[in-house]
Order: sequence, then structure tokens, then C-alpha cells
Amino acid sequence: MLRIAIQAKGRLNEDSLELLSEAGVSIENGKRKLLARSGDFPLEVLYLRDDDIPQAVSMGVADVGVVGLNEVEEKGFDVETVHSLGFGKCRLSLAIPKAEAYDGLGYFNGKRIATSYPAILSRFFERNGIEAEIHEIAGSVEIAPSVGMADAIFDIVSSGGTLVTNGLREVETALHSEAVLIAGRTLSEEKRQLLAQLLFRIEAVERSRGMKYVLLNLPHEKIPEAIRILPGMKSPTILPLAQEGWSSIHVVINEKELWTKIEQLKAIGAEDILVLSLEKMIR
Repeated sequence: MLRIAIQAKGRLNEDSLELLSEAGVSIENGKRKLLARSGDFPLEVLYLRDDDIPQAVSMGVADVGVVGLNEVEEKGFDVETVHSLGFGKCRLSLAIPKAEAYDGLGYFNGKRIATSYPAILSRFFERNGIEAEIHEIAGSVEIAPSVGMADAIFDIVSSGGTLVTNGLREVETALHSEAVLIAGRTLSEEKRQLLAQLLFRIEAVERSRGMKYVLLNLPHEKIPEAIRILPGMKSPTILPLAQEGWSSIHVVINEKELWTKIEQLKAIGAEDILVLSLEKMIR
């Protein structure tokens, strides 16, 4: 049995459970439960505060965990970052009052900086030769300059709307973060095999995102042109139709390129084009 720690509530909780579901791992309703078990994969979920997850994994209380890279970097526990998951993206940035002039990192010398991430900020300042007063506070970091607690802040930024609301502007980014899958360094061979199985499923789900399965009919003589337009994962699948002189082409296309490719195919005579959602892509 593999035990995975995920955030007890919040956006990472929802995204983590959705990813597990897409990977064929259904979880019992975990509301008001510390532990919940999957009925179709040897896995149980431990619900924790996000900032407790790195420690739980390093201690072996959980075998693996889903947590923001920012928490991994801040806590500094000895864990292995196994896989970047692509959701929960944000950045840790320095922000100053919007009326202040800014001419580079030297601005922060001698300044007071409020943050919930003192370890990350200390390392960033050390790398850049900045000497500043770092004040650790929990929550509502963005109000610190307006109430006189600090000259600037270092905090998580997603859209930047909270900074604007509080009269601040982002000037430097120290870390780009997203949800990551972490693991303890002393997992047994059996648990490493279960982790590999889970990763296999997760990667199949990830590869399918933003991809479409396209089927179309095309005259035989246009196939070389279609192949130039539509390189597949290896090459398009081509099947002859009952109607003489025609073939069916099957291919996977990135959704960002979909309409451009369809227009190019129509221009060379493609007909009866079907676009289907792609659930999993297994290699």
C-alpha cells in the first residue's frame, strides 16, 4: 500500500484528486477524514496542511506527496522531487509600493521585507549580495507596507490582483512554483514499484491534455501532402476505404494547431473530418 499526502483543502486538493481520478484511482469521500483509501489501486490518501507535507514525507509518515514546490524549497526537508505536475502554478516575488521608484535589486539593501518564506528569500538575497531585514509573518503579508510593518513584501503571486488591490507592484521573481510529486528517499522496492505504476498513469493523463484525435478521408494521391501537414506521434495511420481511390487518415494533433491543420487539409481535398477528445495517451 502506497500512502500519498495531499492538501486537506484548497485548490491543490481539488486538482490532486481530479488527477488521481483521471488516472483511474478513485478515492473514498475524504471530507472530515484524515485517511481515505482507494478501492481500485493500492493507495491511501493522507490529508494534511500543505506546509506539513514535506516533513511528513521526509519522516516516512507518507510515502509520497503532492505539494507546491515553494513549500519544498522553504521547508528544506530531505525529499525527492519525482515529477512536476503542471497545476498550481505561481511565483514567489518581491513587491514594493507602486509609487516607489525601483532601479534594481540594490533597492532592497537596508529595507525591511515581510514574508512567509524567509528561507527562500534569504537564499535569494545571499546569491545577489543583498543585505536586508527579513521579517517572517503568517498570512496577510500584502498589508505589511500599508500598516508600517515593512518596506516591501515577498509573497506568492498568481494573477497579481491582490498586489494591485493593496497598492503594490511586483518587481523581482525569485522562484517559479507549481505542484510537484515528492517521495521519501527510503521507499521499499515494493513501494517504488507502486510509485512507478502511479507515475505511468499520471503521465498518460498528462500526454492526452490539449490533444485531439482526428479522422479524415482523403484521395490517395493527396496522402504525401497530408503526411507533410500531419506528422503524428510517429506518423499518421492510413487505412484504405471501400470507396476506390480514397483512404482514411487517423492522427493525434495538439489542440493549439487544430484549426490551422484542418484548414490546410481541407485545402488539399480532405472530407468528413471528425475531431474526438483524447482521454489517455499511453506509450
